[in-house]
Amino acid sequence: MAKSKNHTNHNQNKKAHRNGIKKPQSHRTISLKGVDPKFRRNAKYSLIGSRKARLEQKA
Repeated sequence: MAKSKNHTNHNQNKKAHRNGIKKPQSHRTISLKGVDPKFRRNAKYSLIGSRKARLEQKA
């Protein structure tokens, strides 16, 4: 009786590239979708300010 196959990697590379191997998405900025407009406006400016502060702290 023939031994059964334990493992094969056949066609896996082609399957992976059909939809493209994508880099993981970086979530640099938080989504403000569905947030109160007044808060969203304030949050936008606070994010810019905190980004500037972090850059100044590094330097």
